[in-house]
Amino acid sequence: MFAWGGPVILAIVWAALQAAGVISTLSVSQVALGIISTTVLAFIAAGVSIVYQIETLPRATAGLIHASVLYIDYLGFYLLNGWIPADRIWAFTLIFIAAFVAIWLGIYFSVRLKVDRMNRNIHRA
Repeated sequence: MFAWGGPVILAIVWAALQAAGVISTLSVSQVALGIISTTVLAFIAAGVSIVYQIETLPRATAGLIHASVLYIDYLGFYLLNGWIPADRIWAFTLIFIAAFVAIWLGIYFSVRLKVDRMNRNIHRA
């Protein structure tokens, strides 16, 4: 269902790299590698969220597994495609951690508010 996301993200990455002056043209092999790798990246990113469905797994552990798999997934494909230089892994890591925590906390508190609202409605009935 989300297979389209990989190539769309790829197009955004290429546009950003071109705007930054990093690339001007792409070879056929670069395009093929980019399309295949971002599609695989998207499938892995979508599939790893299954850890939250494992009821015996504590939420913090599921979050750690999710973050670790996503980090390795993104970093590996970004390095494979040459989208970030190896000496900038620290910057990627900081941005990844900040984004993951912000998104996770946003979703967590959104769901928590909905659950609290449902609980109040149940107690009123």
